[in-house]
Amino acid sequence: MHAPHSARTTLGPSGVPVTRLSYGAAALGNLYSEVHPAQGAGAVDEAWDTGIRYFDTAPHYGLGLSEKRLGAALRTRPRQEYVLSTKVGRILEPVPAKGDDLANGFAVPADHRRVWDFSARGVRRSIDESLRRLGLDRVDVVYLHDPDDHADQALQEAYPELERLRAQGVVSAIGVGMNRTSLLTRFVRDTDVDAVLCAGRYTLLDQDALTTLLPEAQARGKSVVIGGVFNSGLLADPKPGATYDYRAAPPQLTRRALSIQTVAARHGVPLRALALRFPLGHPAVATVLVGARSRHEVRDAAAMLATPVPDDLWAELREEGLLPADVPVPEGETPCA
Repeated sequence: MHAPHSARTTLGPSGVPVTRLSYGAAALGNLYSEVHPAQGAGAVDEAWDTGIRYFDTAPHYGLGLSEKRLGAALRTRPRQEYVLSTKVGRILEPVPAKGDDLANGFAVPADHRRVWDFSARGVRRSIDESLRRLGLDRVDVVYLHDPDDHADQALQEAYPELERLRAQGVVSAIGVGMNRTSLLTRFVRDTDVDAVLCAGRYTLLDQDALTTLLPEAQARGKSVVIGGVFNSGLLADPKPGATYDYRAAPPQLTRRALSIQTVAARHGVPLRALALRFPLGHPAVATVLVGARSRHEVRDAAAMLATPVPDDLWAELREEGLLPADVPVPEGETPCA
């Protein structure tokens, strides 16, 4: 039997197969701090050895560095054996290097600038440039990346172009990735996307996606990819000073995370395991996307997802008011050997 993290499902109606645990490659773009090339390559190798077969990147991550490193790490793998997604919406324009890109979260030289572009031409150019950086002949999935302030152009120009590229067989699945559930829901309702990538809005601490996005996706046969399951740190290691959505966590949320951790500990379950498994309780969720900077972090994520979570634990969280009574959980799931 497959281990839980390498079990497969498909992205909506596309037929594109993804593993339940997927690898997010933002860290390969030197997210927050430098990742040595060998360390990054080791993380991808470990993901492969663990059975992960879905990898996600974007031009935004390290001004193209993530795509370059991920492509290099996957280039010797059989292309038909893995699924790769990247994103469109930001064109990278070369500029004279001045300082670093840490203002945007990446420890790389600021030798390009990001230009928002959700035009049809911008979509094609972005994909062409991503393929060059990746060193691959195709990507399987393309997401519109963070169209928050560009909704009209994304809907009227970028999305139709992705639909054309899918019809032509250039890409196999299309979608949108962001952390605003209202616009993601609009795309699920008003377009023919296969999947949406929702970051940070369906976690043990934030179930905003449960209000409309997940029910709409389920009703329409679309898939949801969940990122940000640790809410940028608080659900990985809750303590004063931990981050929540990339800022210092509010005290009441820290207390709530610590309370969940206490209940989990009574059942012998690490909080990280609970955070990783929770989203998979909803039938619309296809995969959980986890970023990792090292072999150790990949191994830990796979081990956490394989940790049994007893039904009694979910029930106790509901009884204590730490999870809403109506939230679906992966009850009755037992990890495969």
